[in-house]
Amino acid sequence: MNRNHALLIDLRKELHRFPELSGIEEMTSKRITGFLKELGPDQIIEGLGGKGVAARFRGGRPGPRVMVRAELDALPVRESAISDHSSQIPGISHACGHDGHMAIAAGVALDFTEQRHDRGELVVLFQPSEENGRGAFDVINDPQFSTITPDFALALHNLPGFALNSVILRKGVFAAASTGMIIQLSGKTSHAGEPENGVSPVPAVSRILKELPLLAESDELGGFALATIIHAKIGEVAFGTSPGEAVVMATLRAFDNDDMDKLISMAGSLVHEIAHDGKLEIEVSVTEKFPATENDDFLTGMVGKAGQELGYKLHYIENPFRWSEDFAWFTRKYRGILFGIGSGENYPDLHNPDYDFPDELIEPGVNIMTAACRKLLNTE
Repeated sequence: MNRNHALLIDLRKELHRFPELSGIEEMTSKRITGFLKELGPDQIIEGLGGKGVAARFRGGRPGPRVMVRAELDALPVRESAISDHSSQIPGISHACGHDGHMAIAAGVALDFTEQRHDRGELVVLFQPSEENGRGAFDVINDPQFSTITPDFALALHNLPGFALNSVILRKGVFAAASTGMIIQLSGKTSHAGEPENGVSPVPAVSRILKELPLLAESDELGGFALATIIHAKIGEVAFGTSPGEAVVMATLRAFDNDDMDKLISMAGSLVHEIAHDGKLEIEVSVTEKFPATENDDFLTGMVGKAGQELGYKLHYIENPFRWSEDFAWFTRKYRGILFGIGSGENYPDLHNPDYDFPDELIEPGVNIMTAACRKLLNTE
């Protein structure tokens, strides 16, 4: 193990010990900033979109600006694995591998520190709040980001279920769009012995639970869609009271952004109709909105070529992943690519209490990302 690889593993484990949730990644950001300052980049930008931090490495001649993005935040998952780097924060862990992604991005910065490029500019961005879909959007809309808008944007995600160190690619849509929908229904409570004197949301909730998921099968949608009920609550625990309030939450998904917009509209129309039929007041809101992540064809080929030249196996997936990633906000505005690197065919799933980022992915992750960036910086 070379010195740099050992340094990155130590960084990954330190980040893993002290995970922080979306929007409050204060200590994580400080640890990353401290690491970057030791490298002496041309500029460090702090407070991007909240707790985000970016380091700029400029070449000697004009050229494209290439951005590498990693995520700062962790998950509200209590890890079960016991190790010398177990999470020290109860109920919170890096169960998605963002600690490993940060170590890889830090390794790219380290590589460019030791071997500066001749032209263009490399930006290494550590972004907050990926898990709730806010971080990339807030970074892009931060006035500071206007000084580092990329010509090309790259990100990777470790993927259990694929051969270790394999490179997972797809042209076009790589990951689905998704939106959380919150449906609040208001009627009128009554005595449980006289339910006819109230306006209960129970019949409406029953219809929503049955009919909302069926919208995904509509002929109005051009491709894959899914409407999943994730939560429902009716009234309070009071056996003498017929309920007057209810809330239903659902996650809507589609591979196509236009289909996502249609599905949101159809769902809104449906629940308003159901509420009207039930003489209920209704309030509908959306949250955690992720567009579809769409990969640039040229960048997909470039990353594939970089991985192949380094001897890594390429795996082109036939269909997009059903999960979502807020890197989609970057691919919506800039030429970008999100690609995967296999964590092992039998490795614990992401967001699983047994998951811990495999350190053997750090070196190939750095190698592939660095090689792709250097190719892009030499692009005319």
